[in-house]
Amino acid sequence: MINLGYIIAATGLAHLVGDYLLQSHWMATEKTKRWWPAAAHALTYGLPFLLITQSPLALAVIVGTHAVIDRYRLARHVVWAKNQLAPHSHRPSHTATGYPDDTPPWLAFWLLIAADNILHMLINVAAVVWL
Repeated sequence: MINLGYIIAATGLAHLVGDYLLQSHWMATEKTKRWWPAAAHALTYGLPFLLITQSPLALAVIVGTHAVIDRYRLARHVVWAKNQLAPHSHRPSHTATGYPDDTPPWLAFWLLIAADNILHMLINVAAVVWL
């Protein structure tokens, strides 16, 4: 039987280590501009997941999706899409964060970081459980 609580906790810890402790400043500032820093970050991000799964397919999904999500800042598109559920007068244009321009920058930044982390976690847990 799969212990989902353990998997969520383990992938959460691996995510935090890979995304925050192992990511250099160069990776963080350049990954949205060029593929090489995005790929370097994704590969180092995947290292802690070797302690959770040895499935090559799960690791490929975790590393590959991480590179694509970070390179193109896909979380902002997810945020923008969910904000389109509002009445037309409250729908933001496609901004850098997915939030309206009048959103305080600190709030838009942290909400985008939260959305990005949740997106990664959903994919990571699914990969570990089903692959």
